[in-house]
Amino acid sequence: MALSSVSLSWVSSTLSQKLNAPCSNELPRPILLAGINSVSGTTEANFNEESNCRRRLLLLGVGALAASLLPVNPLFAEEVPKNYRAFSDPKDGYSYYYPSDWIDFDFRGHDSAFKDRVLQLQNVRVRFIPTDKKDIHDLGPMEQVISDLVKNVYAAPNQRPTIIDMQERSIDGKNYYTFEYQLTSPNYSSTSFATIAIGNGRYYTLIVGANERRWKRVRNKLKVVADSFKMLDI
Repeated sequence: MALSSVSLSWVSSTLSQKLNAPCSNELPRPILLAGINSVSGTTEANFNEESNCRRRLLLLGVGALAASLLPVNPLFAEEVPKNYRAFSDPKDGYSYYYPSDWIDFDFRGHDSAFKDRVLQLQNVRVRFIPTDKKDIHDLGPMEQVISDLVKNVYAAPNQRPTIIDMQERSIDGKNYYTFEYQLTSPNYSSTSFATIAIGNGRYYTLIVGANERRWKRVRNKLKVVADSFKMLDI
């Protein structure tokens, strides 16, 4: 990792100023006993105290320099939206936000998942599969890729799929498709957002959804989750 010249100059300037400044008397001066040369005792005490002071300031400077070299977790570098929590999996290379009142649960075939405590059909889950592709664009045009996914992968035989919207975004050179779709069956209907991306030799899929009756009330809340998905370098 390259060391910022600003960090070095700050530490150097700070140390220079502090080391040349008088030190506070944090340690008690030695009591001069009768029969000991007072001048010699005072000189030795001042020397020891100055040495201790310089050592403490040097350690503070080294600590500041070390802190400037530490890698920054991208989730700590930005503010998590109110009423959300951040989930990060550095090992598998991804992160996202989820509502703070949701709880984690096991969703078969998925790497991570969270759901509403009461309305369990409102949930988010992430899975990935190995791929030799390098980017989501390698799969083909966005419209064709999303249409094939919704109709042939996400929809069950008795469900009618409808694609409502699709968007592409790019963050730090990484590309993502996010789309909204509805699956309608004779007895049940649901709407979801999905975000797909390729990186780290993985094809990632995040899906967050709810039943159709609640969709209008929670749509914006769940869109934050879908848009927050990011791939991390591993």
